[in-house]
Amino acid sequence: MSVQELEAIPALGRLYLTAASNAARSRLSSAAAPKTLPSARHTVQRARVDLENLTNFQRLVLHSAQDSLPSGYVHTFAFPVAMSVMAREDFPLPLLGLVHLRNEVQHLRPIHYAEPLSVTAWAENLAGHRAGTQVDLVAEVRSGDELVWTGRSVYLAKGVFLPRFDRPAAPGPRPEFVPPNPTAQWRLGPDAGRNYARVSGDFNPIHLSALSAKALGLKRSIAHGMYMASRVVGETGPAMQEPFEWNIEFESPVFLPATVSIRISESGSPGERGTTTFTGWNQRSRRRHFHGWARPLDAGTQPAGA
Repeated sequence: MSVQELEAIPALGRLYLTAASNAARSRLSSAAAPKTLPSARHTVQRARVDLENLTNFQRLVLHSAQDSLPSGYVHTFAFPVAMSVMAREDFPLPLLGLVHLRNEVQHLRPIHYAEPLSVTAWAENLAGHRAGTQVDLVAEVRSGDELVWTGRSVYLAKGVFLPRFDRPAAPGPRPEFVPPNPTAQWRLGPDAGRNYARVSGDFNPIHLSALSAKALGLKRSIAHGMYMASRVVGETGPAMQEPFEWNIEFESPVFLPATVSIRISESGSPGERGTTTFTGWNQRSRRRHFHGWARPLDAGTQPAGA
């Protein structure tokens, strides 16, 4: 597998423009679109966190500031490198319109904002899905030679069926979701997408306004999935000083403005740290937006190189 060195963390806006240009060229070209993932890994060495941006992120998502990087912020820091892989001409799926399905993260130790961080990202596990084709984007963050954070994001290219994959059978109906008693409610205004875009750099038009979202086929703008993930993980017990891991699965979009009901529950005996589960839903429609868990990471389950 080859490695492509990037000079700096890419700007997401420029990557969206590149993706749009590639999509336009592929529609005009008679050449067959690529059917396999690029073998290259993209990497940035010794990048620095912007302290003002970090502070703004923390105040928006966590309502407080601290010296250690929130796990959701590390994703935001690494995401442009992963997106640069998806913006390549030889990436087989259209970047614009990808649906974010889930995240799996291992946060291996507290990361101080002043540490220079290296990010490496690549794509793997191209596979058929009943609604299209899905792919995993993996990012690793290192401080020197030490692996400190790793994340896997799963995306779906809806309606894109590559001929090399059979379409899996549709699963059976999901169990009916019965909303539990909420432990919190988030009230998200119509500007929630724009506010998060300013601290994350993710100015995808589906998040910015009703007008720009309607141009892409949505009835209104929607909240960023990673805003919700960063916020709910920041409110769970394991997101402290010890190594921890978390997973989140997105089920339905949050159309803005919105009120999201939240349930966070911790298992385990008193005084012990167990698995914390979380769920977010619309109380009126009873539709679940996301669910997941976070838990301390045992030394025996940490990845090689940690």
